[in-house]
Amino acid sequence: MKTLINTVGFPKPSNIPFTGMIKLVTSLCMALLFAACEKALEEAPKQISEENFYNTEAEVEAAVNAIYPPLRKDLMPNYIATLECQSDWMYGRGSWTPLSNYQGLDDANITRIQGFWNAFYLTVRNANLVIANASEKEAFRVYVAEARFLRAFSYFQLVRNWGGVPLRTEANMAEKDLPRSTEDEVYQLILADLTAAASELPETASASGRATKWAAKTLLAEVFLQLNRYSEAAEQANEVAQAGFSLVSVSSKEDFQYNIFGPDIMASSEEIFALKYARLPGQGNYILWISNHPSTKLLTADGTGAYAVHGDATNPNYLDWDDRDIRKQLWDQIDFGLGPNTLVSAKYADPGALDRNTAGNDLPIYRLSDALLIFAEASARAENTVSAAAMEALNKVHRRAYGYAPNIPAEVDFDSADYTVEAFIDLVTRERGYEFVYEGKRWFELKRTGKLDDLILHGKRKPVVQKHLLWPIPLSETNFNNAIDPAIDQNPGY
Repeated sequence: MKTLINTVGFPKPSNIPFTGMIKLVTSLCMALLFAACEKALEEAPKQISEENFYNTEAEVEAAVNAIYPPLRKDLMPNYIATLECQSDWMYGRGSWTPLSNYQGLDDANITRIQGFWNAFYLTVRNANLVIANASEKEAFRVYVAEARFLRAFSYFQLVRNWGGVPLRTEANMAEKDLPRSTEDEVYQLILADLTAAASELPETASASGRATKWAAKTLLAEVFLQLNRYSEAAEQANEVAQAGFSLVSVSSKEDFQYNIFGPDIMASSEEIFALKYARLPGQGNYILWISNHPSTKLLTADGTGAYAVHGDATNPNYLDWDDRDIRKQLWDQIDFGLGPNTLVSAKYADPGALDRNTAGNDLPIYRLSDALLIFAEASARAENTVSAAAMEALNKVHRRAYGYAPNIPAEVDFDSADYTVEAFIDLVTRERGYEFVYEGKRWFELKRTGKLDDLILHGKRKPVVQKHLLWPIPLSETNFNNAIDPAIDQNPGY
């Protein structure tokens, strides 16, 4: 490994931007670590060991960088689009259509989610290698913390989509056959990883795109919210909200497109954690191809896009949306064969992309809006009242959406005196629906709050069968892992 690095003349990782480091090490890591790790899933988990790697900071940093590619490549853009199809707002086209019908997955989508499972577990495996081999050296603590954050993030996706899953850690990498752990056991690992990550990660990223203390705390807040541990969720989210981030002010649709989500933004004042992309072959954000329509010319100068996940102007959620809210303008009404009311998202735009695979927009995972709205809901639930602080957190997000300064009271503000706790939580849920379109959050929120059946019936007029709430354990896992019996261990209905 050292010879290869020296031969190709890699600069010291800490001396170049993280996005640049990803570009430099991706080929090396994917050729060595990806291949080694994937093979290790079946054969020898310690192909890469402390004897021949993990001896220098540059080596450990390169190994941590190798955790990101399985997430960045095609996983997260396709994964987020898949989740959006299942929301009460959006619809899938073509092979994505069954996701919007809520009757379970067809063969095409079972294959799709198998790819998600494999990629999340590859991310886990690459994180386990760092945790197993770098934990004993004090100098590598921050890298181990970053690996723990990414492992926790991956398991949080796995447990919410599949329920209890095999818990693969640095302690059992040599074991091929692992039964499904309970959801509680998965969450115990997630909380342990995030607690450690939050205590060890720096407050400021050493390079754009690296995980920080605040990324770990935001994820920790969301996990606590998922677990109905509201006081702890509010505490973590409030710490992040008070950490110096600020919402980007806007006055137009274009401000949202280019000053918050634009292809040339390295990092905004509201970004807590984002996956980084660049306008280079193999480094672009694929979600723009999924979301855009060629006629808008928002992807490449000539226009391209699959418009695979779209909206509809007759959906009650859209009809109820105040036209003064600038976020509503991030939908273009385009008739591409499904009727004149079809909506196509304009949230992600890169007319300068070279082709469909080279959009430079980063993919937001956590923004200040997340921390503010988690705090608003969690504090109201914990205190059983709508405090001024909870309402102010919501109003900051709401004001910005109407073009007002986020921190100054405005005529669009809500008044806490007008809302019961239950009505306020509904208000927060609605605001999240407006704020996080195409960020993959809505489906999980509907399941978590118990409002899924009512809101999907309201938005799409469709019932949801019980089996659609979880995805099936993939064939790739049941064929490989003899501790999972597909006859008795599979999720219901598959």
